[in-house]
Amino acid sequence: MKGLQRQRGVAVVTALLLTTLAVTIVASLFWQQQVQVRSLENQRLHLQTRWILRGALDWARLILRQDGMDNPNYTRADGVWATPLAETRLDQYVERERVEGEDYDATLQGQVYDAQSRYNLANLAVIKTVNDDEVTAFAQLLSLLQLDTNLAQAAAQYAIRATQAAQGSAGSAPVAFQRVEDLLVVGFPQAAIEKLRDYVIVLPAPTTVNVNTAPAEVIAATIAGMALSEAQSLVASRKSKTLDLATFNALAQAGNRKVLAKVGVRSDYFLVLSQVRLDRAALESWALIKRELPTAPQPSQTSVQWIREI
Repeated sequence: MKGLQRQRGVAVVTALLLTTLAVTIVASLFWQQQVQVRSLENQRLHLQTRWILRGALDWARLILRQDGMDNPNYTRADGVWATPLAETRLDQYVERERVEGEDYDATLQGQVYDAQSRYNLANLAVIKTVNDDEVTAFAQLLSLLQLDTNLAQAAAQYAIRATQAAQGSAGSAPVAFQRVEDLLVVGFPQAAIEKLRDYVIVLPAPTTVNVNTAPAEVIAATIAGMALSEAQSLVASRKSKTLDLATFNALAQAGNRKVLAKVGVRSDYFLVLSQVRLDRAALESWALIKRELPTAPQPSQTSVQWIREI
């Protein structure tokens, strides 16, 4: 009798263990399925944010292209392209499967900046030659920002070694500057990098500084000995009229001063900041757009040079 009861007890325990094992396996399968579903949903969200980003860039390109056709000879800081896009809800424009009554966030915001309103580090050196005037201009900018002016020469020497490497004359030389953060390798502290973000850029080729869009600090750096207050007055005056090169050069000639950096009144490169949020997915990116001058019968053209996600 006791043996029979023992067997029944073992059977009950075995049944309980098997039931527990079965429940655990089923729960594990459901959990894995839930993880896979969430993973697929996250992938879809990120894919959709990138499609929204692509649409935003296409819209920015369209605006820049139209501005290039309307104003082929100059680029002003108050152009339509410079109007920021405030946070805009996209709930009605983004197609997604959703449960009836479900609420979710889908927003887009951004702004276009003139990349040539900043000092271009690509101007420091070309092939095997350091541009001394451009180095002096960069040093003046560093001085206006209360940074070490000796770092301008260090950046120029690094740039020339990089151009030599590109030409195959120095096999172990460093890679050319790609972004402002690369100045860290020549001794710029992180605090200096943060100060320079709004004033310095690295573009694919040497460019002019657009005096119609550049901040006072960058404008003051382009003319030897130019005071920041004088540049600030120039920035204030351009709100009512477009600056031309003759007017700008007259400022330098009036004080018998040398124009150090290449200057112009129109721009070919623009930075586009895009911030997309879709449910749990968020994407912030910077893109560089190049605009070509219209040439009859071809209208102005634009192209994306790079996209960097943050």
